Amino acid sequence: MSTKPLKQIHLAAHFPGVNNTTVWSDPAAGSHIDFDSFVHLAQTAERAKFDFLFLAEGLRLREQGGLIYDLDVVGRPDTFTVLAALAGVTERLGLTGTINTTFNEPYEVARQFASLDHLSEGRAAWNVVTSWDAFTGENFRRGGFLPREDHYARAREFLSTAIELFDSWDGSEVAADAGSGTFLRDARAGTFAHRGPHFDIEGRFNVPRSPQGRPVVFQAGDSDEGREFAASAADAIFSRYGTLDEGRAFYADVKGRLAAYGRTHDQLKILPAATFVLGDTDAEAHEAAHEVRRLQVSGQTAIKHLEHVWNRDLSGYDPDGPLPDVDPDTGEHTIAQGRASARQFGDPLATARRWRELAEAKNLSIRELVIATTARQTFVGSAATVAESIDSLVQADAADGFILVPHITPGGLDAFADTVVPLLQERGVFRSEYEGATLRDHLGISVPAPDRTADRAAGRRAAAS
Repeated sequence: MSTKPLKQIHLAAHFPGVNNTTVWSDPAAGSHIDFDSFVHLAQTAERAKFDFLFLAEGLRLREQGGLIYDLDVVGRPDTFTVLAALAGVTERLGLTGTINTTFNEPYEVARQFASLDHLSEGRAAWNVVTSWDAFTGENFRRGGFLPREDHYARAREFLSTAIELFDSWDGSEVAADAGSGTFLRDARAGTFAHRGPHFDIEGRFNVPRSPQGRPVVFQAGDSDEGREFAASAADAIFSRYGTLDEGRAFYADVKGRLAAYGRTHDQLKILPAATFVLGDTDAEAHEAAHEVRRLQVSGQTAIKHLEHVWNRDLSGYDPDGPLPDVDPDTGEHTIAQGRASARQFGDPLATARRWRELAEAKNLSIRELVIATTARQTFVGSAATVAESIDSLVQADAADGFILVPHITPGGLDAFADTVVPLLQERGVFRSEYEGATLRDHLGISVPAPDRTADRAAGRRAAAS
């Protein structure tokens, strides 16, 4: 009787930035912009032998009612700057940055990632995202003109164009032979020409092929189009499905799409975001988790969250009082600029009706309702309980691992590294030492061979025109 081999778990650390996961008011909380905070979290993750550090991106401070959203006031430092600096204070940890395809250009982004991959000796990864709102676009010259239905089309061409640039060097061009005076074997190295509906560029890519050939590619979209995009081009998915049933359904759906692109299941890793609260006992952890949720959803935050559905100024309502007796404003204008949560509820009238029914049935205030209806911690319990939960979900094909989002910055990962990781190592499902030097090594993803076909075909078309 054959036994299914144990899957190895992939773990990563998400620097949370400032959002409703972060408890900035906790005495243990530190800065979200000082470099020391990034260093602490990154070095803790590396000490625990995590695969990578993950940075989200924000191209504009979010607003509510025309004012900066209170949890965004810290600002959002540039991703490449932070990751390049972290490359100098870590040795093996992967460095993943979220870079937008709607408001950037392929040449610039490819050059930055190729440079980061060289500086880090093969640890760079790119979380490919699009931007859905014209509000963010106001910071850029194209001002949000791109229709939402075109975002993935641009993203697909953006990524394929960047790959053409990465592959314009195959790694054999640099001879650096002092005896013969030959530096380049191929004087055409880096030549590219791309003609497409979104990008029409040609020239020379000026960064030689990097250790990984290309950065590891992440994707975070959940729509059908986003899943298809991930199945066709991504190495890993930053998923939001961290429970058994939803996780297994998402896992089976996305991995089931791979064959159509000539890919196998192990060529795409599915890594949900996960929060956690630890305690000496399960009971202690659940008590702490309850307090964390109350700190994450202050009265002010609860009102702002409710405004996403009601699309009205609700500042005059008591967060410890009942829900508004007025209906949501269903107009096109949204009070919460730049916040994707403002559009995730679908029918606001139906959402308000469900929430009123729940609040009435359980006698919930506004704040209590928001706590009850928003995300809870993924893993709560003793270190043994959390280790068992993580391992069970991975072995059940609900995920290939998790991207952990601590609620305290920068020390929120420390206890997990010291207590949960050793238990996973004892189970034989997580590494005790790094076995390779690059992020592709950590994830078990091979270095892609350079594909010059598209580049050369485009060059021939350009020469003939």
